[in-house]
Amino acid sequence: MREASDMDTVSTSALAPDPASLRRVCGRFATGVAIIGARTAQNQAVGLTVNSFGSVSLEPPLIVWNLARRSPNAGLFTVGAPFGVSILRAGHDDLARRFAQPLPDKFAGVAHWRCPAGVPYLQEALATLACAVVQAEPVGDHLLIVGSVREIAASEGDPLVFYGGAFARLAA
Repeated sequence: MREASDMDTVSTSALAPDPASLRRVCGRFATGVAIIGARTAQNQAVGLTVNSFGSVSLEPPLIVWNLARRSPNAGLFTVGAPFGVSILRAGHDDLARRFAQPLPDKFAGVAHWRCPAGVPYLQEALATLACAVVQAEPVGDHLLIVGSVREIAASEGDPLVFYGGAFARLAA
């Protein structure tokens, strides 16, 4: 580990970091990229890109992710609501970008399937998790969403990685 004196300084202020500096520093943590799928009351498929996904507990199986409170989809994630996670493969940068945009039908032309609850999953996902919301709490400017994992599936391959504000690949 490097000495603190060797590290680049983003802010020398004793005050809380500004949002841009915090984003830059947190961008030093590589993450995977996933699409969260849900459905509206009218059974319309909804999908959004996240890299704020992680495992919380193995017993019981719980995952966590967060969503901006200002998102037009925030109201879909109430206690008991089903949702799905499609973890993206390396090379799926285009899908991550597509589902991050405010498009009327993000699933149009994208290979996907729906479970009996109507939740959409990407056909070519590296892994999928079928979940239900057990907690959705406002924390700062986001909703912290905890999901109970009901079913899982995975295949072999490399994940899509996000680092430093860009998509990256794992080094061999």
